Amino acid sequence: MPPAKSTDERFRAAVETLRVPAMGTEVVAPLLSSLLKLVRPQRVLEVGMGYTTPFLASALAEIADDVRAQAPALAAKTRPYLDRDADLDDEWLYGEPALLAPEFYNAPYRPRLVAVDDLSIPESSSSRVWDVLRDLGLDELVTVVNADLRECAEHFPPDFAPIDFAWVDAWECLYFFDNFWDLIDPDGGLVVMHYLKTYPQGEAFLRYLSAQLDVNPREFEIVNLVEPHKLSQNSLTILRRTSGEVKRVYAKPNSRMDYGDRLRAQARTQADAHPSEIRELTP
Repeated sequence: MPPAKSTDERFRAAVETLRVPAMGTEVVAPLLSSLLKLVRPQRVLEVGMGYTTPFLASALAEIADDVRAQAPALAAKTRPYLDRDADLDDEWLYGEPALLAPEFYNAPYRPRLVAVDDLSIPESSSSRVWDVLRDLGLDELVTVVNADLRECAEHFPPDFAPIDFAWVDAWECLYFFDNFWDLIDPDGGLVVMHYLKTYPQGEAFLRYLSAQLDVNPREFEIVNLVEPHKLSQNSLTILRRTSGEVKRVYAKPNSRMDYGDRLRAQARTQADAHPSEIRELTP
């Protein structure tokens, strides 16, 4: 049976068994899923398993399916331009699959989720997560580390760095920032932390982050999102690491797409990587 998608009734029924109202992630979980689909990370870390875990795993599976379909289709629409030595143009850009950057598809997309939890919170649903992942066909994407945050890194897969996306649903956000920040991809890696606003310890940590930015303003960007209708478990803090950000500029100063040598070379590399699919898709 293929992995369940987040839109499937089977998925919705399974994750409902993990929902704990006091944890406050009923809106956060689908938001995290959408964030993954937006930024398409490959190495994802979750600290604090539960309702959100299958949403993360399902999003990665759906992205992988999309990439597998998009890569040969992008190559197929590029090949006629290369064969007649023609410049790429707006018709190429807007043709299906539209707007895709060949550079992204030049590397294989092999997503993984490492989920960390020491199973120490009795009211959490973390102990039931693995069974749900297995029933939904999502377990192959996930490595579960049953360990305390302070001991979990030694159990990570050997090539699990840099981390592209981290979801931290644990009280030890300060420890995570001080000890895991160097593992986050400096080229836009995201760290999403749950519930720092509206309680004293969380606000103190936010002041600490602000002080870090005063010292090194190019290290990261920060935004806080608040759920104003809730008393607790009511915010997200998103850090985006920017110390090694690679600028991606595809347009000329006049806002027209730059179809020059750089984009053409990336498109050629991507098209050449999918020769068999091209033969099947090209009339």
